[in-house]
Amino acid sequence: MDEKVCARRLSAITSAASADTALILGTGLGCMEKDLVIEDAIPYAEIPGFPRSSVAGHSGRLIFGRMGDKNLVVMSGRFHLYEGYSPAEITFPIRVFSLMGIQRLFISNAAGGLRRDMKAGGIMLIQDHINLTALNPLTGPNLDDMGPRFPDMTAPYPPGLRSKALEHAETQGIDLKQGVYVQVPGPSMETAAETRMLRILGADAVGMSTVMEVIAAVHCGMQVLGISAITNINDPDNPRPAPIEEVIEMAGKAGPLIAEIFRGCL
Repeated sequence: MDEKVCARRLSAITSAASADTALILGTGLGCMEKDLVIEDAIPYAEIPGFPRSSVAGHSGRLIFGRMGDKNLVVMSGRFHLYEGYSPAEITFPIRVFSLMGIQRLFISNAAGGLRRDMKAGGIMLIQDHINLTALNPLTGPNLDDMGPRFPDMTAPYPPGLRSKALEHAETQGIDLKQGVYVQVPGPSMETAAETRMLRILGADAVGMSTVMEVIAAVHCGMQVLGISAITNINDPDNPRPAPIEEVIEMAGKAGPLIAEIFRGCL
């Protein structure tokens, strides 16, 4: 099924018609669902064209609801390259959202911190990103009705939205770090040598998602706000495992902070 057919079907759901913002909740961040007034929730398996989420910490459903007085479309769980999905499959929902009239994408993820001033359970506002996947969702024929062949990526995370996030964090006493996020393919975690390389490249947090969706969103003309839940600290001089159970636990601690930032920006 193509994006247009899927968008028409989803737009028939009452709350979708007036929503202008979509949220993507990353690994372990389904806890943010409690901040929503849920009107409809559809498992991805029941949405034609949507991939299935197969990773722990991803409930795998599309939610139509409200945060405060704002109607939202929320992906509780996402898709990853390491699950075997192509960039085009991963970004299928982004194109559907664009056709539904969504103008903003608020995106979250679980990431390993690469700076010594970070701590597990904290959060980082994404200023920019590095794509180390060697893949791009725009490869192939351009979808001219979605966006230009060569979309500008000098500011994928607009300064205006970032300023709102920082201002709200300050009023709420939230320690919101800022930094550069790097996406790697996964699913294996980074070696100590790879962690050193990522630091040299200028990355502040590393994860296995987000960049594909952001590229597609920018191509569609959406404004993007991205926040990483720092679930562990990658220290190449003192490496330690980061089991998925710990990642989900730390993402759960960061979830309420991210929800508050999103709420304030909305």
